[in-house]
Amino acid sequence: MITDSPAPLDQTTDARLALVLPLFGAGISLGAANPLGALPDPFPQERACLSPSAVDKRRREFAAGRAAAHRAMQDLGRAPCPIVIAKSRAPIWPKGLTGSITHTHSCALAAVTSTQTRRAIGIDVEEDTPLKDDLRPAICSAREQDWLTSQDNPGQMAKLIFSAKEAAYKCQYTVSEQFFGFDGMELEIEPEDAGETVRRGRFVAAFTADRPPFRTGARINGAYVIGEGIIFTAASLEA
Repeated sequence: MITDSPAPLDQTTDARLALVLPLFGAGISLGAANPLGALPDPFPQERACLSPSAVDKRRREFAAGRAAAHRAMQDLGRAPCPIVIAKSRAPIWPKGLTGSITHTHSCALAAVTSTQTRRAIGIDVEEDTPLKDDLRPAICSAREQDWLTSQDNPGQMAKLIFSAKEAAYKCQYTVSEQFFGFDGMELEIEPEDAGETVRRGRFVAAFTADRPPFRTGARINGAYVIGEGIIFTAASLEA
């Protein structure tokens, strides 16, 4: 159900928001929403970005992503306003702000900050399920696939690589406005904490080719957390 006013976060969504918050420093606001729950109606300008033939699942995930972004803007002391879509399908943020929106069928998250704090942000959330074996060659480099063979849970770690590349790609696109595939970056994963229910760590995404203004070998730093049924990754560039 989509309503005229926001609903309080459910227990699962609240737990997921608490899980990802430690990945971000001061000045970056996070918002969350559940696509499966009651959602505030997006602004008319936002609804106009959807195809008239969009299915209910797409409409709910879109509404949840916008609700999460509006909540994050409010936490920054900014009044929520329409976040429309560029021709590239990337969100267009109000002047002075930058951010990123991500969602699965059960979770929507948004990170928003001032352009004086970060030049760009990229986030991604995935369900914590293994990446299919036949997808690995299209997503992981030979070096990354070698790394997976040493992992106890290669399917989960392959999904982590997918998510981290998505986050780093979103981050760089804000600056370069260039499209490229999964072979455009190669990752180094650095686990930091592997608890019984939560795993945390950092990653570095290095460009494998020039993508002006980024040069081959340029690096984007990121962090990840796995828990509460999701894999979440975040990358950012300093202002």
